[in-house]
Amino acid sequence: MSEEIRIRPAKVEDMDQVLGLIKELALYENAPQEVAIDTTTLKNDGFSTNNWFSCIVACEQENIVGFALFYKKYSTWKGKALYLEDLCVSEPYRRKGIGAMLFESVVKTASDWNCQRMEWQVLDWNEPAINFYKKYQADLDPEWINGKLFPKDFTRILNGGI
Repeated sequence: MSEEIRIRPAKVEDMDQVLGLIKELALYENAPQEVAIDTTTLKNDGFSTNNWFSCIVACEQENIVGFALFYKKYSTWKGKALYLEDLCVSEPYRRKGIGAMLFESVVKTASDWNCQRMEWQVLDWNEPAINFYKKYQADLDPEWINGKLFPKDFTRILNGGI
């Protein structure tokens, strides 16, 4: 199967299909209600002069069957880093080497960017993903707790409400 798949940089016109995969991933992660992004936002944020992310896609002819979305970040301890936000392969195409093709392409990008670290998150119950990353001897660190703030929190904090 993977010989029929090619990995390439995403194009602006791919964002409809990428959004479909984002929604598929959110459903798998039991959080479909969390997807608030739309195609226009993806197009603007990924393909403007100051793009916020990079994306690669796995294609079977014109059908996008997987994607990896990532961006630059900075570590005060290590320097340049790459953050892999999402890696998703559509369910019928899983366990065919496509995830490995995407992941290894992102690793190559991290190397090309001279990154000192590549990071991502994986849900603690997602055993297939955990086992996938263990194959690469990745350091899966349970020590760190993730923090989040949303626009309503920005407003509250900036208005003096702690």
